[in-house]
Amino acid sequence: MAKEEGIEVEGKVLERLRNSRFRVELEGGHMVLAYVSGKMRRFSIKILEGDTVVMMLSPYDLTQGRITYRGPASGRTTARG
Repeated sequence: MAKEEGIEVEGKVLERLRNSRFRVELEGGHMVLAYVSGKMRRFSIKILEGDTVVMMLSPYDLTQGRITYRGPASGRTTARG
């Protein structure tokens, strides 16, 4: 069975929880429990309350996500190499 792609959404960090988890509010008012991706953790990118983040949600469980980028999605640049 093939692995399905995640759903990329943008939200705002409301509070910081234990174990590097965050409570994030999406545009529609939905609340999601999120954790920091490995590359963000590796490069020590800090996330604070009030930050706008881009997350990947699994199509199977829309209540949990992985934070992949800090800042609005429109400001992202892709690296070529």
